[in-house]
Order: sequence, then structure tokens, then C-alpha cells
Amino acid sequence: MSDIVIRSENLSKRYHIGERERYVALRDVLTRALKSPARIFRPQVRNGNGRNGRNEHVWALKNVSFEIGQGEVVGIIGRNGAGKTTLLKLLARITRPTGGFAEVRGRMGSLLEVGTGFHPELTGRDNVFLSGAILGMSKSEIRSKFDEIVAFAEVEKFIDMPLKHYSSGMQLRLAFAVAAHLEPEILLVDEVLAVGDAKFQEKCLGKMAYVAKEGRTVLFVSHNMQAVRQLCGRTILLADGGKALEGKSSQVIESYLRKVRASRTVAEVNRIISQLPPDPAFHLDYVDIVQDEQSGLEVVSGKPLEIVVRYDIFQEVSGLHVYFLLYDLEGTLLFESLHNGDVDGIPTVSPGRYLSRATIPADFLANRSYELHINVGIHRVRTCIPQPSPVRFPLRVTGVGQVNRAYPGYSTPGKLAPLIPWTTRWVATEEAAESERTSRLVSRADL
Repeated sequence: MSDIVIRSENLSKRYHIGERERYVALRDVLTRALKSPARIFRPQVRNGNGRNGRNEHVWALKNVSFEIGQGEVVGIIGRNGAGKTTLLKLLARITRPTGGFAEVRGRMGSLLEVGTGFHPELTGRDNVFLSGAILGMSKSEIRSKFDEIVAFAEVEKFIDMPLKHYSSGMQLRLAFAVAAHLEPEILLVDEVLAVGDAKFQEKCLGKMAYVAKEGRTVLFVSHNMQAVRQLCGRTILLADGGKALEGKSSQVIESYLRKVRASRTVAEVNRIISQLPPDPAFHLDYVDIVQDEQSGLEVVSGKPLEIVVRYDIFQEVSGLHVYFLLYDLEGTLLFESLHNGDVDGIPTVSPGRYLSRATIPADFLANRSYELHINVGIHRVRTCIPQPSPVRFPLRVTGVGQVNRAYPGYSTPGKLAPLIPWTTRWVATEEAAESERTSRLVSRADL
């Protein structure tokens, strides 16, 4: 079909443990690119087994087939390690498939990692031209869009400062701005928006929606289910390297969230914590969800809930904050809370082992499901665990606690259910009530 711009048939990628991929020279890439406007990526055949002659390998992607039409916005979701990023890297020609093939028709822009092609010693201005050239923009094209790119990234004051002095959020904004203004026919976006603030995320989603309305195609990988639901008409769910489900976004997301809630436990999350990459200043040791001195992810609304975080600090750190974020199942952030959010000034933390407890009060959460994320950062320096945070707890709240308890079976419709204090007093007669209303009107008139 002429309107199909991406077609994948049994696309697979196998990595040999301990073996590095063969280097492909730039001349080989350019030669292949010039042969046909339709780029077909076929497997590279290798002989031999893994290290020491053993056949050790892992399938990052296996037998994935789909078609995407021009102007479609398609979401790619799944757990960490499901194969989402591998799929985009295959489509972007960063790596070659082991089996099957993918056919891509059209100019492609990709934002798979924050600051791809950026150099820390160069200024923001220089990096715009460098990254734009890597992404396929001509020098005149970059010049014509330069002011628009910088304005979108909101880094006008810092554009002539070396990139190494930028925060990760500033680098993200600049990287996305360059990729988004490439005006590609196909835009691949991996989970990069999680690092930006809420305002910039909205701006990026708006830009991708604008790109889609112009008839261009977007593949959007994200853990933000609300963004996927809002932006994507169709979604593909990957699991263990294979395509588990494909269809209308709302249906695929609901199926995925049901499985996530059923599979994740406190012990499973702490197993993930034990595998986090090391940080020179911080080590996350353990996280627990506790109610009535019992650990678990099924809690009731009418009792306080504790989030317990145990961690080690290896060196004196200024501005370190441990915090949690509470989301609904559509990915809407309800609120976040820092472990030292009530202190004045930026605190300094000394080396040692710490135990932090956050208490969500009784009668605050409604009777529904949530997702609780644990995160750690050093103010304006870096995050101490990978982003988006893999430390996530599916939290199920049951019961109504003190809120509306006089009405059995009534479920509070909102996302939260705080017990708001009211005062009510009895007025003896209608005449007294009318007299009080008249008195109030007179008082206001006197004001």
C-alpha cells in the first residue's frame, strides 16, 4: 500500500553475551542509503557462537510484525526490557536486525536518548548546528530555524555557554527542539520526556500532536499512559521482546495495567532496586509500603500509609532529595513529596545510612488504583537512579475510610478523598433563618 510508511515483518534482534557488534563504516551506511528511497533493513549473518565458543544470547526483540500508515501516531508501551528501545533503534538504523526486516519510507528524525550528538565542550549554539547536521539538516536549514529552536528550548540566555554547564533538563529541551524542528516525515521518540518538567512535557506533546496533524508519522515510546492515550490512536504492547497486543490505545493500556498490577510486589520492586547502576554519592537500599505495621500494596483509605526508604550516602552532598510521586493509572501526576521539602534553604547531607518515612494521612486517597514512584536527585546536578524511575509500586486503595461512610457502597468519584472539615449548626425556625440571612445582607451593605 502506498500510504504505509513503516512495515516490519518478523523483526528480530539477538544479542550475543560478551560479543560486540561489528563496526559499520560511514561509507557503507551512505552507500546503502543512496541505493533506494525505501530503506530496508535486513539481517547481517554471523558465523560462530558467543564468547569462548558458547552459544549464549538473549533475544531483545523477536518476530515483531506491524504496519504504520502515513500520519499515524502509534504508541509503543511495555515494561523495562520489553524491547521498545531496541525496536526504535532498528527502525532508526542504529543497529541491524538478526532476523526479519523493516522497511521505512520517508525522512526520519529520532530522539532516542537525551542529547544524542551533543558535545559537552561546545556551546549550545554549536551543538544545535552539530546535532542538526547529524540528524540530516543542512546548514541553511538550521540557520533558518535556529531562533525557533532556541525559543522552543527556552535556553536563550545560555545558548553561548558550554553544554557541560547545562542541567539535564536544559539539555533535554535543546535536544528535543532540534529533533522536532527537523520536520521529518517520521519522528521516533523514546522515553525522554520523563526528565522534563510538566510545562515542557505539555509543550513537547503539543509539538508531536502538531507534527501528526501535518500528516507526518510519530512512534512514541513512553511509560506515561495518559500521554499515550492522549496522543496515540493505536498502541503496540511489547512483552519479553515480542508483540503481545496491538489495537486501540485505551484497550491496550488497560490490558497492560491489569497485568502490571497483578505481577508487581514489594519484593519484586526491591529486586529491581538491587540491580540499579551505582551512583558515586548515593545507594538506594530498600523501599517498603507499610500500613498497620504490615508490608503490602493492598491498603485501606481510612488508615495512615507509610512509605519507608532506606539508603546510604557516601559523601557530603548538598541538595540531595529523596521523593515519591503518586500517579493515577492514566499517568496523571497527583502530587509529589520530598523527604526534606519542609526545610528552609538547600540542605547538606552527611555520609551515613538513613531511613526516611513519609506518611500519607488517613482519609486522603480514594478507593481506586495508583502508581507510586520513588526517585532520588541532587538539586540541579543529576538524578541518582535511572530515568524514568524503575522503582514503581502499583498501589490499590480499598474502602472509603471516614469519607461518606454513612452511605454503604458509595465510592468517592475523585482521584483523592480528603476528609474536609465542615461546620453545621441548627437554626430553630424558618423565621430565625430568614432573620439571619437579612442580618448578613445588612452587614455586607455596611461594608
